[in-house]
Amino acid sequence: MAEHDPNALTLFDTGLPAPRTGGFMDLTDPEYSYMFGFVQADGHLAAGAGRKGRLTVEINVRDIAILREFQRLTPYNSSIRERVRATNFSSSHHSATWTLCSLEARTVMNELGLPYGSKSRRIKPPRVDFSPRDYLRGVIDADGSVGYTGQGFPFLSLTTASTAVGAYLCFYAKKVTGTRRSIARNGRDDVYNILYTMEAAVSLAEHFYYPGCLALPRKQASATSLATWQRPPGLKPRAKNRRWKPWEDELLLRSGDAAAAAVELDRTTASCSVRLWRLRSGQIQG
Repeated sequence: MAEHDPNALTLFDTGLPAPRTGGFMDLTDPEYSYMFGFVQADGHLAAGAGRKGRLTVEINVRDIAILREFQRLTPYNSSIRERVRATNFSSSHHSATWTLCSLEARTVMNELGLPYGSKSRRIKPPRVDFSPRDYLRGVIDADGSVGYTGQGFPFLSLTTASTAVGAYLCFYAKKVTGTRRSIARNGRDDVYNILYTMEAAVSLAEHFYYPGCLALPRKQASATSLATWQRPPGLKPRAKNRRWKPWEDELLLRSGDAAAAAVELDRTTASCSVRLWRLRSGQIQG
C-alpha cells in the first residue's frame, strides 16, 4: 500500500493542484511514483513544433529491463532502441533509450513536475499526493548509489543539482533514521553530494528497497546485501553533531584558548579550534 507524505507539499511547494485520481501516472501507485522519480532525475522532455515533442530516458543497456517496465506501465505507444557510440568515458558505450511521443502523456508528466528542456536544478518532489519512499528510490536508482565503500562500510548516496530534491531526501531520511544531514553544493561540480553510511545506510536501504518493489535489479541486490552488515567490534559509532549555542561562542571568544575551552565545553580541541577561527575570521557571527 502506498505511503503518503503531506509534509512534502507544505515544505517544498507553493501551490497544490487538484490530485490525480487514478490512471496513468497516479503517484499514489508505488510503481508510478518510482517511475516518476526515475524519469524526473534521468529523463529529458523536449518540445517540438506544434504538437511534436518527446520524452526520452537513456541508460546503460545493462539496465534495459527497467525501461521495459516503464513501457509496460505506459498505456501509450513507446519504443526502446539500443545504440553504441563513443562518449567521454568509453569508445563504445552501449545504451538503451526509451522514447514516448504522446502529447497527452507528456502533458501529464509536465504537469506533475517534469520540466521541458534543462531541468536538473528545477525538479522538485511532486505537488500531488505521492508515495515518498518509492519516489526517492526512483531518484536514487537514477542518480544515486548503494552498496559498500572500499573499506567495507555500507553507504547510500545521491548526487543531485536540485535543492528541493536534495533537501527532501534529507528531510525524509531524518524521519526514517534520525540522522541529520545539511546540504551544500560542492565546489567542483556545483551539485549536492548527500551521503549516508553505517547504520543509517542500512536502515534507508531496507526502507527504500523493500521486497517486491520496482527497482534496478543490481541496486536492489546491493541494498539487500547491506542487511547482513554488522558493525565491527571496536568501531564506535560517531558522536552526534552538537549545535553551537551562543553562550558557548561567548565563552570560547572570551577564553581565546581552544584547549582550555574544550575542557569546559566538553568538546574536542579540534572542534573548538575550528570554531574559534571561524568566529575570529567573521565566517560566523558569535
